[in-house]
Amino acid sequence: MAKGYRVAAFGGPEVMVWESLDLGELAPGDVRVRVGASGINFAETRMRAGDYSGQELPFVMGMEVAGIIESVGAGVTGFNEGDRVFGRARGAHAEVVDCDPDHLMLLPDNLSFVQGAAIPVGWLTAWHALYTVGRMKAGDRILVEAVGGSVGSAALALAKQAGCWALGTASRDDKLAHATSLGCDAVVNYTRDSVSEQVAALTDGQGMDIGLMTIGDATADELIDSMGMDGRVVMFGSTGGRDITFNLRIGILNIQLLSMSISTSPAFMTQTMPDFRARALPLFASGELVPVVDTVLPMSELVRAHEMVDERTHFGKVILVNDQ
Repeated sequence: MAKGYRVAAFGGPEVMVWESLDLGELAPGDVRVRVGASGINFAETRMRAGDYSGQELPFVMGMEVAGIIESVGAGVTGFNEGDRVFGRARGAHAEVVDCDPDHLMLLPDNLSFVQGAAIPVGWLTAWHALYTVGRMKAGDRILVEAVGGSVGSAALALAKQAGCWALGTASRDDKLAHATSLGCDAVVNYTRDSVSEQVAALTDGQGMDIGLMTIGDATADELIDSMGMDGRVVMFGSTGGRDITFNLRIGILNIQLLSMSISTSPAFMTQTMPDFRARALPLFASGELVPVVDTVLPMSELVRAHEMVDERTHFGKVILVNDQ
């Protein structure tokens, strides 16, 4: 019987218990994956604590997986036993997880399970934000908040690959230095400098075409003030406060405020997933896009992984590999 990190009551890291899971028979239309690696996300700390909307008890921790298909349910096509796959899957902090194949992709041969587990949530969120919602095109000026995070580091890579000018923000200079080494054209420490003033100076007052708002209240005013004519603000996070206010002067610049969630957007499955499969996967396979991994920990150190997320000192992803 497989084991995983089950949560029966909301609380601190101690509520995540490694115990036997009763997966039962594989349901028709699903595939069962032997977990090689799984990624850590900020949202999981909120799920564990009980302040993630819609999360019910009990549940198994984890949101993304890379591994090998053990069995294929009735009616599934395009996947076979033994395939190396990666994708979004609830309950991935375990030895085995049952997945909806619509959310899985074949893992390119050049990528390890660790690299594969670093892609599903961060890169798909960034792709949805920039392409599906933000309508990014070559030459756009892109503002990436929290550029050292899972989504931010992916968004930076995607913006540069698309031929855009990118400005990244963070609260730590070491993260900004790392972003610069990855090709970020300009960086701003938002705890020390005015993002909007820096943007005005760097763009000759033209402002940004797309702004990725993932922090929330703490930085919303500065991000909106950084936008240019017909700018698109794409909102998908709230690490710095969920309630924001904005000046209706945004109408003068025709700024669009666009909110999104890859978990609920109808366009995610109809547009983002097919687009990602068609355009992003070949770029990973060729090495033009490379997953950003900061730290690899054994699955037994899930508590430490959550501590790292809370400390916010890492750049890119923290990944767990199965050692149990």
